[in-house]
Amino acid sequence: MALCRRPYGYSKVDKEDPEDIIHRRAQFLIHKVLEKADSRRKPSCLRIRISKLKVKIGKRLRRLRRRILSGVSAARLGFHGHVMSQIKTWKRLFNRGRQSQTLITLPPLIN
Repeated sequence: MALCRRPYGYSKVDKEDPEDIIHRRAQFLIHKVLEKADSRRKPSCLRIRISKLKVKIGKRLRRLRRRILSGVSAARLGFHGHVMSQIKTWKRLFNRGRQSQTLITLPPLIN
């Protein structure tokens, strides 16, 4: 209990010299940069080949996607045109039927 009641439980650290702080920080940064340089490896020929292959495959996939989309849109247009022509013929048939019914139901004209 006596330890908790002391007014200065922790000893104060003397202030460091600002030049020492700057020097220590510079040493740390230099050490960090050197570690990064050691961890980096030269890009191997295999990695370069793989990256080129990825680019080549990506271009081919993009071309293939464009071809498929253009084919699908052409097929849609063809299908749409076919359906619309069928609808027009059906409309003509039904409209003729209505006109003939209206003509039949009209009373004959007296001259």
